Amino acid sequence: MSAAREYELDEQYGQCEWPRPPQGGWTADDLDRLPNLPPHTELIDGSLVLVSPQAAFHARVMKLLQIALENQAPEESEVLPEMSIRLDEKNQVEPDVLVTQAYEILDAHQTWYGPQQILLAVEVVSPDSRARDREVKPRKYAGAGVPHFWRVEEDRGLPVVYVYELDCATEAYKLTGIYHDKLRLTVPFSIEIDLTAINRRRP
Repeated sequence: MSAAREYELDEQYGQCEWPRPPQGGWTADDLDRLPNLPPHTELIDGSLVLVSPQAAFHARVMKLLQIALENQAPEESEVLPEMSIRLDEKNQVEPDVLVTQAYEILDAHQTWYGPQQILLAVEVVSPDSRARDREVKPRKYAGAGVPHFWRVEEDRGLPVVYVYELDCATEAYKLTGIYHDKLRLTVPFSIEIDLTAINRRRP
């Protein structure tokens, strides 16, 4: 059965209609089956969340962090931009950058990681994602057991990185530092990033 018939989509859906959610909301499996979803669509509490186009700041921060993390993460880890994490049946989200646990390599055809495979998730806050990136996603990452989380905010054109570590006793993140200009950490691995390099052509 096609996704269009299964979810009672109109034949003209691809041109003018959005899918009508089934009773109880969408599931994570639906993200791979629904036709014509915009790129980077997420699922939060059974609802589809559409992402607006990236601003230059957002794209530059992602590039800066991805390059730095690839150069400094454990050799067996993988650093990926905009790869989904399936937190549970009703939640599949897409951090801007993620780092996997050192022992995890994704199958070539898999479209998502499980939370137990993630070492670090990074969200770069955009105007339309403030509530999700500051409140909703951190709570869900922590509840699913992702051990490290960074939230990146913009201040006068430069990134400010808020670093969080999971407190396993409370299943919540605790803020361990706020970094301007330079990010220097020893966990989850030794890393140093010049945050002022965001506007350089070669960070």
